[in-house]
Amino acid sequence: METLQFADYLVFYIYIIGISLYGYYIYRKKKTTQGAKEFFLAEGSLTWWAIGASLIASNISAEHFIGMSGSGFALGLAISTYEWMSAATLIIVAIFIIPVYLKNKIFTMPQFLATRYNDSVSTIMAIFWLLVYVFVNLTSIIYLGAIAISSISGISFEACIVGLTVFSIIVTLGGMKVIGYTDVVQVIVLIIGGLITTYLALTLLSENFGYGKNILEGLKLLRKEAPGHFHMIFDKSNPHYDKLPGISVLIGGMLVNNLAYWGCNQYIVQRTLGADLKTARKGILFAAFLKLLIPVIAVLPGIAMYVLHSKGLFQKEMTDAVGSVKPDHAYPTLMNLLPAGLKGVAFAALTAAIVASLAGKANSISTIFSLDIYRKFIDKDASEKKLVRIGRWAVIVSMLIAAIVTPALKSLDQAYQFIQEYVGFISPGVLAIFLLGLYWKKTTARAAMAGALLTIPISTVLKFLPGWTNGAFPDYPFLDRMGITFLLTVLIMVIVSLAKPKPKGTPDEIEVDPSMFRVSRGFVVASILICGILTALYTVFW
Repeated sequence: METLQFADYLVFYIYIIGISLYGYYIYRKKKTTQGAKEFFLAEGSLTWWAIGASLIASNISAEHFIGMSGSGFALGLAISTYEWMSAATLIIVAIFIIPVYLKNKIFTMPQFLATRYNDSVSTIMAIFWLLVYVFVNLTSIIYLGAIAISSISGISFEACIVGLTVFSIIVTLGGMKVIGYTDVVQVIVLIIGGLITTYLALTLLSENFGYGKNILEGLKLLRKEAPGHFHMIFDKSNPHYDKLPGISVLIGGMLVNNLAYWGCNQYIVQRTLGADLKTARKGILFAAFLKLLIPVIAVLPGIAMYVLHSKGLFQKEMTDAVGSVKPDHAYPTLMNLLPAGLKGVAFAALTAAIVASLAGKANSISTIFSLDIYRKFIDKDASEKKLVRIGRWAVIVSMLIAAIVTPALKSLDQAYQFIQEYVGFISPGVLAIFLLGLYWKKTTARAAMAGALLTIPISTVLKFLPGWTNGAFPDYPFLDRMGITFLLTVLIMVIVSLAKPKPKGTPDEIEVDPSMFRVSRGFVVASILICGILTALYTVFW
């Protein structure tokens, strides 16, 4: 039944009240010292475990519980590559990217572009990021979250939008310190809630095959009954090759996608920019370990539902009005089977994931607008107190705009996939601009501008040229297009830089020293452990 019982509401309200009181406690703890850096970056306030938890809480949202479970139902374990390759990418970011930001006192991604290139490149990208964050990211998180919560609780779609918006604003107004520490609680809640749903899926599978409530038998049955769902690498004969194209999920477009997301994205990087290097690296490694766990709570339930559905169960719940199978119904169907009380925990977990993502995005919007737009172009002499006030207003206005725009997404089919692909049009260019800016001193501002302006046209041509040429031009999978776009953008930037090089004697705006990349013995051990686990997973499930 798609409603919450009294016990569910009780658990949910305990979560809401608890997280609100904890956030208020964190806010009051250092209220008198809260300046701009404290508000936007929680400078020096976040521990490594708070940074790691905040990275995951900001990253995980409704699309992981709903969309990734749906992909587990349709594609199988292979969709886990988005999570597991993120773990490897986080190690790269911790070693080679974060140290440069911290050494050069970079607080925002537009600030890096202004320091390394010029204000024109910085402002163009700042405006672009603000538009994408408000009209794409915030709206998609609210939309998918409202759809998920409405389908589970019976609360109206519109009421879910209002509730998520208001709750997220309240959490965000306390600043990054409040977000960071409340994210620790959010992660605990979402992992516990996710594990409860996974436990239900596996015991349900075991029961239906006559083994009682035995999760180990449930795990064995998954691979036995759905062997085709346990391959990480697809070949070209696989019908889902266009979504996960072979080896590209390891070293191609997936790496471009992950490096752009984890290393050049204000929304994510901001969690580490207020810490020292040792603390930041520990936090990132903690996030990498948590990433290994996400498929257990997001993908396995979808595969379990695939097996149960193939045996004739949940036919009505997994189909729409015209009889088409809807993979994204897998997770809500499972949650609706949870007993009263436990369903409340899973409901709280889903809400925690959504609110944490919204709060993280809104804080990043606030930071970029206040530091890279307002202080630079509107009030250069703005005080710390005024910047914090402007930042809070930016949170409120951006969230309200997103809430108003959100219902328009109802007209989209496969909203999440649509948004992912088209946001990915810019990721290769962003990564090219950042990597060349970090590691090739000859890269010019003119080249960066060319990269910023040409990456979308290149992506567009690669996507639509096969249709325009009636198939004469290859129709590359999305991830392969990202890899090709990245290489072409790098080539263009190199040519532009060499054609009109920087004047001799131009000082290096960004300091990069090989000593920055030295890591501790503990970091090496943890990184080897993570890579070893990944190697084992891909070897077993290749």
